[in-house]
Amino acid sequence: MKTIRKIFLWAIGLFVAYIAFVLIFGTLTDFQPDYVLDIETHQEGRNEVIEDSVLSFVIWNLGYAGLGEESDFFYDGGGMFSSGGHMVRPSKDISQKNLDGIMTWGANTQADFFLIQEIDVSSKRSYRSNQFDLMARQLDGYYAGFSVNYQSPWVPIPIFEPWNTYGKTKSGLGTYSGFQPESATRYQLPGEYGWPIRIFQLDRCAAVFRYKTANEKELVVVNIHNSAFDKGGKLKKEQMDFLRDFFLAEYQKGNYVVAGGDWNQCPPFFKKDGFVRDKERAAELTNIDPNFLPEDWQWVYDPTMPTNRSVRNPLELGKTFVTIIDFFLISPNVKVLKVEGMNMDFQYSDHQPVKMEVELN
Repeated sequence: MKTIRKIFLWAIGLFVAYIAFVLIFGTLTDFQPDYVLDIETHQEGRNEVIEDSVLSFVIWNLGYAGLGEESDFFYDGGGMFSSGGHMVRPSKDISQKNLDGIMTWGANTQADFFLIQEIDVSSKRSYRSNQFDLMARQLDGYYAGFSVNYQSPWVPIPIFEPWNTYGKTKSGLGTYSGFQPESATRYQLPGEYGWPIRIFQLDRCAAVFRYKTANEKELVVVNIHNSAFDKGGKLKKEQMDFLRDFFLAEYQKGNYVVAGGDWNQCPPFFKKDGFVRDKERAAELTNIDPNFLPEDWQWVYDPTMPTNRSVRNPLELGKTFVTIIDFFLISPNVKVLKVEGMNMDFQYSDHQPVKMEVELN
């Protein structure tokens, strides 16, 4: 009995030591970016001035090429401590299949601007592929800027599965344009989770790019990826309040504003479970307040095409919960000409791209 008791106490002691190490290591290595950072240029754009008033934009959250049709994801069910048998990382073959499909899409899609979310540059979950650089090669002649929002030498979740952790992660927003921006700035979005959860979460940001137009106004393009796992919506509100003030200030200067990406919310008035009925999943989502901005601002999306699926289980078309959380926002001096959700059947990501064409008035 004494031997069993000693083994038990040793096991408890090792477990406590491991948890302490996780918390100390995570706190000491927690990514703490400055509020405002210049975004490094990785590739130059072709033109310095936008001459044409008609422009096209594409948004897509790539899910780091790890959340394709075969995937379920441990964290979607709140599994910080245990994977519960769900996927932590895809197999290398599945990751490569997704990446190949994404790159083929990039090479074959025409647009002036690509606003990409969850694109990895060096992560264990994506087998250390530099997805940002690979996409830049597909978009030869485009400006390329990367804004990090998830960086850690070791993400130790699921905490109770040290042999199966997320590992090293570096990921963020990739922005590509046929034009060279006058400036490119990363703004840290306000609000954060309490300790210790914050050391495992993304550091949400807005990537802001300013372009010179022929009429001497600025086109301000904002790449968005707001908080997801936010019970009560406190973080989303802080982030959205910041963005609203930013958008209005830019428009009051006479600038054009185009923002797009993964808002992790549904557009105003959009029926959250309009594609597949699921009251439980719909209740986890929120709609953006219709009064968030004056009514002459426009939320732009294709109501016929879902952009996001649940990753609690592998995809079953027609059964898996899908909705719209990826879309654009344009200022009153921008006119939408066309918007189209691009149907990929969620083969390569848990999100789908959206393409928009606008005219600057």
